[in-house]
Amino acid sequence: MRFRAKIVDLACLNHFSRVTNTIAKLARTCTLRLTARKLYFILSDKVANGGVGMWCELCQGNFFDEFQMEGVAAEHNEIYLEIVPENLSRALKTAQSAKAVKIKLTNKHCPCLRVAVELPSLSSSSRIVTHDIPVGVIPRRLWNDFREPSVPDFDVSIYLPALKTMKSVVERMKNLSNSIVIEANLSGEMNLKIETDLVCVTTHFKDLGNPPWASEDGCQSSAQDRDLESMAEACIDIKKLQQLLAGQQVNPTKALCNIVSKRIVHFVLLHEDVSLQYFIPALA
Repeated sequence: MRFRAKIVDLACLNHFSRVTNTIAKLARTCTLRLTARKLYFILSDKVANGGVGMWCELCQGNFFDEFQMEGVAAEHNEIYLEIVPENLSRALKTAQSAKAVKIKLTNKHCPCLRVAVELPSLSSSSRIVTHDIPVGVIPRRLWNDFREPSVPDFDVSIYLPALKTMKSVVERMKNLSNSIVIEANLSGEMNLKIETDLVCVTTHFKDLGNPPWASEDGCQSSAQDRDLESMAEACIDIKKLQQLLAGQQVNPTKALCNIVSKRIVHFVLLHEDVSLQYFIPALA
């Protein structure tokens, strides 16, 4: 099992750093899955038990100048590592003006991701700062726990308003309640609501638009047969929503959410070369 990669382009490096920073804000520990073409950051807290789920996918060719890996076996050419993303994010912060960053899977005393940052120096010799990040190697028999979560058959899918606007609304609301109701319909309307014994606050968004989900396979039939005005709603933990909005450092070109009434809110944030899915279960 081998893995080594190198980033030379500063823009790619800063972009990768922003992605890991976002992940670090969303998960204390997560799974880093490496394949020949892609990297994935996966958080598979059991959504059914009230945990959030996350699936972030990057094409390695958009970030790395060199990328070599050999998985656990020829027919299973993948590597799954348990990692604390904050450690990776911290290591990459030292690389803001680096000439190059090399990442390598090593095993001295324990499995580590070695991040070697080559910094510019005034003399001819370069300075290299090395970070060894401990990782856990996830055995093949557990890989099925980290498959891409299936998108539930949602009632409403809607584009989100500007995330900055949404973030400031949610930050104000979180002082009033621990939970927030997200409701939306197929006419491009979305409301964020807080209801407590003392106060009821609603923020309305209009003309957001609904994604044109292909319905050839009929899998989103429940959304197709809905009355356009009727609201689908889910009440979720406001801190989990705020965490998602506060952690965003990758400005998505598209952001949308799918609501399965009273069950789950599924957020999808798309950037040219990064896609992030985030699942927040509804509170009972």
